[in-house]
Amino acid sequence: MLKEFKEFAMRGNVIDLAVAVIIGGAFGKIVTSLVNDVLMPLIGVAMGGVNFSELSIVVGDAEIRWGAFVQSIIDFLIIAFVIFLLVRALNRQKREEPKAPTTKECPYCFTTIPLKASRCPNCTSELQPGPAVAR
Repeated sequence: MLKEFKEFAMRGNVIDLAVAVIIGGAFGKIVTSLVNDVLMPLIGVAMGGVNFSELSIVVGDAEIRWGAFVQSIIDFLIIAFVIFLLVRALNRQKREEPKAPTTKECPYCFTTIPLKASRCPNCTSELQPGPAVAR
């Protein structure tokens, strides 16, 4: 069982996932700091000196900290947008370039032959150099 676990843990996908989780956690902390320490104070100043982290409503004995909730929503939106940009960039990168043709059609017998062929192996016709119809 230990051997199976070692094989599982050493697979490339598992290690990639672990690295992604660690980097994602660090990125989340950076975004949280950006929102809490940079954006929200600027938004608070623009709104007349409001401190969002202290905004709350008391209902009975419960304190509902809606200002912290707004900060969390902004955190989420920033992280979701960055992930969207990353996935979009990866999808564009994955698109393959069209490959150059490697075969052409014999103009006499219409069989598929290698692009560099100078004579058709089927009808033995000599082929003229130049552009050929590719399949």
